[in-house]
Amino acid sequence: MRVAIHTLGCKANQYETQAMEAILRERGHTLVPFDGEADAYVVNSCTVTAVSDRKSRQAVRQARKRAPEAVVALCGCYPQVSPQGAADLDCDLIAGTGDRVAFLDLLEQAAATREKTVALDDPFRRRTFEVLPAGGLSGRTRAMLKAEDGCANFCAYCIIPYARGAVRSLPLDRAAAQAGELAAQGYREIVLTGIELSSYGRDLPGRPGPADLIEQVCAAAPGVRVRLGSLEPRTVTEDFCARLAALPDLCPHFHLSLQSGCDETLRRMRRKYDTERYFRSVALLREHFDRPGITTDLIVGFPGETEAEFEATLAFLRRCAFSRMHIFPYSRRQGTPAASMPGQVPNSVKADRAARAAALAGAMEKSWLTGWIGQSVPVLFEEEKAGFWRGYTPQYMEVRVPAAGQALHNLVRTVTVTAAGDTAAFGVIKEEEP
Repeated sequence: MRVAIHTLGCKANQYETQAMEAILRERGHTLVPFDGEADAYVVNSCTVTAVSDRKSRQAVRQARKRAPEAVVALCGCYPQVSPQGAADLDCDLIAGTGDRVAFLDLLEQAAATREKTVALDDPFRRRTFEVLPAGGLSGRTRAMLKAEDGCANFCAYCIIPYARGAVRSLPLDRAAAQAGELAAQGYREIVLTGIELSSYGRDLPGRPGPADLIEQVCAAAPGVRVRLGSLEPRTVTEDFCARLAALPDLCPHFHLSLQSGCDETLRRMRRKYDTERYFRSVALLREHFDRPGITTDLIVGFPGETEAEFEATLAFLRRCAFSRMHIFPYSRRQGTPAASMPGQVPNSVKADRAARAAALAGAMEKSWLTGWIGQSVPVLFEEEKAGFWRGYTPQYMEVRVPAAGQALHNLVRTVTVTAAGDTAAFGVIKEEEP
């Protein structure tokens, strides 16, 4: 059977897609592009925003229009929290965020019988972590290792805990074994990911923490870069930084979700830190690591956000001096406390604030990139595009070098940075000493 998969959303979704791809190949199926001909189309959906919902629905409709006789299946977060919306689509199979192996069994069954099936469970009844094969999407130099699922934070704006359920963690020995397998397969970088990686281990015997997980993975894959997914700021303590700074293969790149730089807004968001605690995390990272990349997410236009609160956020962003930011206008999600909060911000105001925050983010990123000019950095190259080979440093700085007929995929080379663009640095490969 020819199977095409379209993935929306986070690294956890990407991880689950590559795992399904691996299982399908083991079963003798062929993976084909989503925009081509297939016998079965799978949409692995996202529901983090209303835009994500819309894109998930569009992908289903596109697949059905492209191949009316093919099996069309929808899985992931969107049907988990919007079962009626999913039911209104013309799908042969609808499933949620649990038991990907059973989902693939049902996909094969749907192809054989053409019977429509809905297989949705209660995510809060799940108690064990589903172990899936770690790896990378086709052609990737980085592999993903998902070590945690679920979230117990219940931030006021977020629907994801309702889609993913309680915290479940991959045992340390299984995480180490998967890291070793990925190293043996030739991957040069492993990305540790989860729905809420900072909650890792709270459900396991002995309650190991994220630092224990990171140490185990680094030990199991010596010489392979280990990059972390998003962290909750309170995870970053003196002990956490000291332990991680002793790991030579850990990438000094830390994504600390901020969401707002105003304490009043953070309280309404039901975040569990204030700006001073957040800044302490940033300062600790810069104390323990040499020029780390520190990236973040920001939501603008949260209900009740005044112009003064937004200005406080901009001031805090300048204080932190991030290397890169992802900026989102607040998206109203039915089923979350924030959806019914007073003081909903008009779309025009949200768009204006997003543009102003993006301008500041761009200036900070350009400044950070400029600071690397003249430095020599190790770059893991991923792809050739528009006359340049592109790759990333451990700090998650994108670096481009002239292609010049070179084959650099999955190779690490030392590059001297010569110039800074808006989103990437440019350089030349340093000639190795004889």
